[in-house]
Amino acid sequence: MTFWEHFFRVVIRRPLQALAALYWHSTKRRVRARNQLRMASAELSFPYRLWIKTTEGTSLAEVYSSADNSALQPRFLVILHGKDGHTAEQIERSVRSVERQIYRQWELKTDPFLELATAISATDADYLIALRIGDVLAESALMRFAEATVNNPTPAILYGDEDERDTHGRRRRPWFKPSWNSEMFLALDFVSTVAAVRIDIARKFLPTPRNLTQLLLEVSSQQGPIIHLPHVLCHTFFRHGNSEERLLEVRRHLRKFGATCRLGPFDTIKVEWPLPDILPLVSIMIPTKDKANLLRACVESVLVRTEYANFEILIIDNGSVEPSTKRYFDEIAENPRVRIISYAGSFNFSAMNNFAAQHSLGDYLCLLNNDTEILERTWLTEMMRYAVRSEVGAVGAKLLYEDGSIQHAGVVVGIGGVAGHAHRHLPSGSPGYFRQPHVSQFVSAVTAACLVVKKSKFTEVGGLDELELPVAFNDVDFCLKLQAAGYRNVYVPHAVLVHHESKSRGSDSSRRNVARFRREVRVLQERWGTGTYADPLHHPHLERGMETYIVRL
Repeated sequence: MTFWEHFFRVVIRRPLQALAALYWHSTKRRVRARNQLRMASAELSFPYRLWIKTTEGTSLAEVYSSADNSALQPRFLVILHGKDGHTAEQIERSVRSVERQIYRQWELKTDPFLELATAISATDADYLIALRIGDVLAESALMRFAEATVNNPTPAILYGDEDERDTHGRRRRPWFKPSWNSEMFLALDFVSTVAAVRIDIARKFLPTPRNLTQLLLEVSSQQGPIIHLPHVLCHTFFRHGNSEERLLEVRRHLRKFGATCRLGPFDTIKVEWPLPDILPLVSIMIPTKDKANLLRACVESVLVRTEYANFEILIIDNGSVEPSTKRYFDEIAENPRVRIISYAGSFNFSAMNNFAAQHSLGDYLCLLNNDTEILERTWLTEMMRYAVRSEVGAVGAKLLYEDGSIQHAGVVVGIGGVAGHAHRHLPSGSPGYFRQPHVSQFVSAVTAACLVVKKSKFTEVGGLDELELPVAFNDVDFCLKLQAAGYRNVYVPHAVLVHHESKSRGSDSSRRNVARFRREVRVLQERWGTGTYADPLHHPHLERGMETYIVRL
């Protein structure tokens, strides 16, 4: 689609944004103009219609060509579920979608009162699909599932993407989902609408499960891969939130781990992992050079708004000279929780934090920018709930701009060919892309503007790279090193701070910083292959050049 075709589609519905794009286009800033139009059209229907015609149409042709593949053997049991409020028309709609399947190795149970355990125990099928009454399977759904078992012979669960149909049958709001993410699944059900569950594993839990939620929780905790198929396999007419039933099932499931949960924002579930009886000491490390007003706001917010009791603050002074800074150092040094250490040399964020880690007393480190302010008293408690888990590496917080919009909700590696912040500029009071910015989840990386990690793990991977990544992307590199060592990095949205981004060190795009920034970009690209990196949180059908989640055209 050309710029002008896109512009004329958008200008009627989003005139101000379209005219802004026209301005950028007329001043030869074509990339910014294109991105402005993409943002403006994100909630409109035509991008998805165009995607269906171009991308999905080509993909479906390949499915039809392989419909007679005799190598495909799995048999599927499809049952309808949802006992309340359904109509005969809804049942018929779901039944017809099964009957139209390209792949024919299936059996169908249409009794909505059939108990899940009974269906599992009585069938000789290989996989169970529980289809909510009224929802419609895409014609290719069973074929996609069957094909996936050829390359992955023993998946425990297969699941796909979904979209909505309006009252006129038109498709809209595609949910291009992440790869399997066990932490996200506890908080947000992105699987059950269209999932195939291996029946031999499900039988291990008889005479339960009571319902589909319990079945998915139990099976997903067993050995066996869980595979995401990046195709729209179901069309739903009404998306359900997390019911009280799901909250109770997740709570029951978490008891075996000593954890609990409660309702979170936008009808999600907030998991609360246990902390040790004796809270470990956390060393909060804050690099700074002058900017006493920023540092004071940061330090005071930590001292006043931190519920977690056992912490120390290390201020790493990188050659401050302003009298106001000296006066503040004299004042704050009287607090027994605060130490000031001096780091000589040019600004090197990585080296300063490595230096502070050597002088820290805590078993855990918190890297914190001096241009941040704490908003929620539970911030460090929430981050430590994850940091103390043996499998967890780095833990990151939700960071907001001064206007309340999201600055950081986890890092997606590969955005823009390097890395970007997921859901940047989303208003914090908005659910965003299917509520994903508001739930804890495993991520590839988090920003070091506020990052907690166990000191032994920090040391194990060599800390931050002070030689080749002194300023930018050292946090992404550090998190990828943790991931390569077998740890999982976590984004925790319940720890909330304001980030006055780059007020202390300036913009990477300024004339004096751009050459250094480009060198660091090349280091990250060559070391981790970020130009082609497939981040598990970012679907191949989402726009790779933007930090907002919109359909890729």
